Amino acid sequence: MIRFLQKDSPLTKAIFIVIIAVTCLLMVIFLVPGIFNDQASSADTYATIRRGGLIGRFLPAEDEITMTEVQQLANRLIQRQQLPEQYAAFMVPRAGQALIQQRIELAEAQHLGIVVTDDDIRHFLHTGMFGQIIFPNGQYIGDDKYTQFVADQIGLTRDKFEEEIRKQIASDRLRDLITGGVTVSDAEVRDAYLKQATKIKFEYAVLSTDDIRKTINPTDAELQTFFKQNAARYAHAIPETRKIEYIAVTDKDVPGGVPQPSQAEIQQYYNTHQQEYRVDDSVKVRHILIPVDASAGAKADADAKAKAQDILDQLHKDNGKNFAELAKKYSGDPGSKDQGGELGWIKHGVTVPEFDQTAFSLQPGQISGLVHTRYGYHIIQTEEKQVAHVKSLDEMKDSIVQALASETKTRALQSYAAQLAAEAQKSGLAQTASAHHLQLVSTDFVQNGATLPGMTDSSKLLAAAFAAKKSAPPQASAAGDGFAVFQVADVQAAHAPGFDEYKSHVLDDFKDEQVPQLLARKTNELADRAHAENDLDKAAKELGATVKTSDLVGRDQQVPDVGQLASAAPALFDLNIGQISSAINTGQAGVVAKLTDKQQPAADDVAKNLNTTREAILNQRRDEMYEVFVSSLEQRYQKSGRILLNRKAQQSPFGNS
Repeated sequence: MIRFLQKDSPLTKAIFIVIIAVTCLLMVIFLVPGIFNDQASSADTYATIRRGGLIGRFLPAEDEITMTEVQQLANRLIQRQQLPEQYAAFMVPRAGQALIQQRIELAEAQHLGIVVTDDDIRHFLHTGMFGQIIFPNGQYIGDDKYTQFVADQIGLTRDKFEEEIRKQIASDRLRDLITGGVTVSDAEVRDAYLKQATKIKFEYAVLSTDDIRKTINPTDAELQTFFKQNAARYAHAIPETRKIEYIAVTDKDVPGGVPQPSQAEIQQYYNTHQQEYRVDDSVKVRHILIPVDASAGAKADADAKAKAQDILDQLHKDNGKNFAELAKKYSGDPGSKDQGGELGWIKHGVTVPEFDQTAFSLQPGQISGLVHTRYGYHIIQTEEKQVAHVKSLDEMKDSIVQALASETKTRALQSYAAQLAAEAQKSGLAQTASAHHLQLVSTDFVQNGATLPGMTDSSKLLAAAFAAKKSAPPQASAAGDGFAVFQVADVQAAHAPGFDEYKSHVLDDFKDEQVPQLLARKTNELADRAHAENDLDKAAKELGATVKTSDLVGRDQQVPDVGQLASAAPALFDLNIGQISSAINTGQAGVVAKLTDKQQPAADDVAKNLNTTREAILNQRRDEMYEVFVSSLEQRYQKSGRILLNRKAQQSPFGNS
C-alpha cells in the first residue's frame, strides 16, 4: 500500500484526493451537530419535509410548513367549531399534524404520478360544493365577488384558496387510488342490513344500584375496621384551610372615580376592531322537507315529489300563512319540524349547495318551488335577509363604551390595589384600611373554594391566598367585581379526620366499595334463578327486582336502565323469542331480559336498502384502509428522518409571538 502511494502517478493522486474528500464530507454530514436538523430551520418554520435517500440531505427541502400556516389553519378550525380563543394552545398541534399529514400525502401523490391541472380546479369550482355560489345558474359571479366571497367566508386569498383546492383534489385522487380495490359481497351487505334493521321487544328485571345500596347496613365495628384499613385514603381527607385577612375594593372605592372613555378613544377602538363588526351575508329561513333517499327507486322519488308539490299548492292557496302548520304536520326534518320548519339565521356554505343557492336568491317572504337535494324535496321560505356589511359606529357605540369602561375600571382598580398593597407592606392591613376608610375582613379557617364575605366571586382571591406563604407581605389579587389586598394569617395543613366526625363519609365509601360486587352477585343469582325456573317474573319477585317492558327497539336505541343496546346488551339480538338472557351489568343496574318479540325487515325493504348499506360499508372500509395507509406512510417518513420538527417554533402554541 505504501509503495502504491509513493508512485508518482496522476491516477494515484486522483484516487487519494477522492478518498480524502469523501471522508471529509461524510465526517461533516455525520459528525457536525445540527447541520441537517431542525436547528437550521428559520424561526417561522414549523416542520420540514425532506427528500428521500441519502442524497436528500444535500438537496433543498421537498416541502416546508410555516408556523403562519399552522396558526391560520388553527384559527379556521376554532372559528368553524365556534370554540373560544383559549383553545388555540390545543388546536395548534392538531393543525400542525394535519398539515404534515397533508404534505406527506401530496408528496406520495406526486410520486405516484397524480397531477392536478388548472382545468381540474375550474371543473371543481363549477361542480363542487361552491358551484352554486360561484356559478349560480351556470353564470360566473365575477372576479370581485369571487375574491370577496373567498376572503369573507373562507378567510383566504383567491390564489391560496385555489391552491388548497388543488391539494384537496390530489389528496382525493390518492385516496381513490389506494382504496379503489375495496369490495364487499352481497351476503355481507344483506347480513349487515338485517343486523342493523332488526328490532326486538323484551321484558326485563332490573336491580338498581340504589336498591342494592339500601341493603348494605354495616356495623360500627365493620366501619371502624374499614376506616383503619384505608388509613392512607383518609390521611389528607380534611383539606388544608387558611385564615385570611383582606381589604376588598370596587370601582366605587377608587379615589376620584373611574374616568369615562372619550369620543377619541371610542373612535380609535372602533377603527381597531372593525373586522369584528363585519356581518356576513345571511338569511333567516324555514323549510318543509319531504325526505327520500338518493338511492331510492324512481317510484319512491316520484311519490315524494308529488307529496311535496301538494304541500306547495296548499301554501300558495293561503299565501304561505299556513307554512308553520304544514311544516309541523308534514316535514321530515326532526330538527326543525316542531318549530314550524324554522332553521334560524344561516350563512353561505352552511347548507348543501342547492339549498344555499335557493335560500339566498329568494326575497324576504318569498317561497321557493321544489328544491331537490340529497335529502329529498324542500320547500324553502326566506323570512329575513341581511347583506354583508360593517356595523356603524352608532350601532356599536354602547358595546364599545362598555368594553372601554371595563378596561379603564380594571386598570384603575389594579393601580389602586397596588397602591394599597404597598402601603400595607409598610404599615399593615389594619392601618391601611383605616386610613382609606375601608373594611378589613378577617376570616375563620376556610377551604380553597369557599365563599368569602363581601364579594360575588372569591375564587381568584382564594387561589392567590392558597399559593401565598403564611405571613408573607400583603399583596393584591383580582377578587369578584374588583380587587383585594390580602395576607395569610394562619395555615392549617391537610390532615386525617377522626372516625366519629367522618363516619358518614366512611359509610358512603364502604357502600361504594360493596355495591359493584353485590350488584354482580345479585344479577348473576337473578339470571340463574330465571333460567332454572324458566320464569323471569318469579325470579324477579324473589330477589326484589323491578320488571319492565321495552318498546320495539333497534340496536342504536336507548332503553331505560339498560342504555344503548348496541353497546350495553348486543347479545339480546341473538336470542329467540321466549329465551332468557344471561346477566347484564351496566354498572348502574343489573338486568336480566326475556325476549318477547323479534322483527326482521321484509325482503323488499332489504332489497331497497342494499345500495345504501353497501355504500356505508364500503366507505367505512375505505376509511379504515386509507387510515392504515397514511399511518404507514407517516411512519416510513419518520423512520427515514424525512420529517424535521422545529422545536423552537413549537415551544409556544403561538410560534414566536
